[in-house]
Amino acid sequence: MTTQRQSYETGHKPKCLVIVDDTAEWDRAVYYASRWAVRAGGGVVMLRIIETEDQNQQWLGVADIMRAEAHEAADAALDRASGRANGIAAITPERVIREGDPIEQILDVIDKDVDIAMLVLAANPGPEGPGPIITTMADAVGTFPIPVTIISGDLSDRDIDALS
Repeated sequence: MTTQRQSYETGHKPKCLVIVDDTAEWDRAVYYASRWAVRAGGGVVMLRIIETEDQNQQWLGVADIMRAEAHEAADAALDRASGRANGIAAITPERVIREGDPIEQILDVIDKDVDIAMLVLAANPGPEGPGPIITTMADAVGTFPIPVTIISGDLSDRDIDALS
């Protein structure tokens, strides 16, 4: 990853990248990123990742149906998250759907958008752990080309308002 960030240069604006997944805490990351975008005069990019598995060629028709259903579910999740961001901060976030390994897809989205200045994730406060993305990222986060902000899933809107 060698793409130079341009978030604060003339003609650019900083953006937060938020991962919209199936965890309960995704809303905390969207809330924080939306509030940050308003205060910083920036934007929000919402990413939904569809994890793919190697498909057996004889089941290709079934795989195509499953892929189409996964894209429909991804669109619905991004609709909810975009509606939430608009309700919080009257912004219309960019929406991205990617397929493949989550870390590779996150890094590729960052690499292709020179205005992304921060990755915002939310952590599950429960005993089951922080969540699949944070758990997967634990080994790679030190090599990320942008800051990673992790919001506690226990924070209320009021708590996040005070922080953002």
